Amino acid sequence: MRQLIVAAAFAALTALPQIAAAEDHEAGVPLTPAEAAGAWTLDAGERPACVLTLGAQKVAAGYAVKAGSDCGAILPGAPAAWQPTADGMRFVGADGQALIGFNRWSNSLFVSHRSSGVDVHLRRGPPGS
Repeated sequence: MRQLIVAAAFAALTALPQIAAAEDHEAGVPLTPAEAAGAWTLDAGERPACVLTLGAQKVAAGYAVKAGSDCGAILPGAPAAWQPTADGMRFVGADGQALIGFNRWSNSLFVSHRSSGVDVHLRRGPPGS
């Protein structure tokens, strides 16, 4: 009986870190517009970071986005909107075509793997936060 109690206690204690980690790990969970609203930092390799502001307001091609003028060094075009996807989000141009897609890694980190080998990171908050 004592062994059963010890085994149950051990199982419960080892499960706690996994439960806590699951609350912050949102990989593969769709992003909601309300959840995305606010400032995000975009960076890639040695390029300077830029700030994007995602909105929850519906626009023709998705949801509102404002990109800083310095984002052109990282983005393959000017985003007109952002769209949630099954596993993250993407920015689209004025023609509705995808510019760049991101996979959700956590509550505050999205990553786009590029063929150049330099990943593009989209992090919640302004640079340095």
